[in-house]
Amino acid sequence: MVTGDVKLIGSWASVFVMRARIALNLKSIRYEFLQETYGTKSELLLKSNPVHKKIPVLIHDDKPVCESNIIVQYIDEAWSSYGPSILPSQPYDRAIARFWAAYVDDKWFIALRSILTARGEEEKKAAIAEVEGRTDHLEKAFIECSNGKPFFNGDHIGYLDIALGSFLGWWKVVELDANHILLDETKTPSLFKWAERFCNDPDVKPLMPETAKLAEFARKLFPKPQA
Repeated sequence: MVTGDVKLIGSWASVFVMRARIALNLKSIRYEFLQETYGTKSELLLKSNPVHKKIPVLIHDDKPVCESNIIVQYIDEAWSSYGPSILPSQPYDRAIARFWAAYVDDKWFIALRSILTARGEEEKKAAIAEVEGRTDHLEKAFIECSNGKPFFNGDHIGYLDIALGSFLGWWKVVELDANHILLDETKTPSLFKWAERFCNDPDVKPLMPETAKLAEFARKLFPKPQA
């Protein structure tokens, strides 16, 4: 397959890097994965993303593309004839997918992360309640977007599936930290079944980090305050 020179600057533990990797897998695009070392920034990263200075960065034929959701859209458009379409075909459906993807990043993810950074049990309980409320919104969004099919995008993984599904590894880590089930089979049955399908998809499964390894990384990233 001739796809040009494709590189991805990232890290195995990054949710946002995983988005790009899933999209590349869905399109069957061969690429070189240039892994950044935690706590450092390579010269290539700083050169390729001088504004934000962060991963991921997709480099296609020496041209950098930054920001995870933008990268996913770029992959879908640059290789439109490869594999299934990632973005929905209808303008309204694309708008809805982008709306909920923004909700995931701007609202749901912020709440999820606050569980790991909570100081004290009361703050953690409040964060858990917020995540559960926002997850209820996503349960309803799945029912409306999927129309009874396996994924948000219908029959196959798409833009919103990638936006939310990339968090599933961290979702488990947060559940361990909180000692609380956040993706509940009885409260959000549609999302629960979707998560199983997403994680077991052949384009996703090899990319899902081991929970124990990710939990160890989380302890470094979110150290608990000393008593």
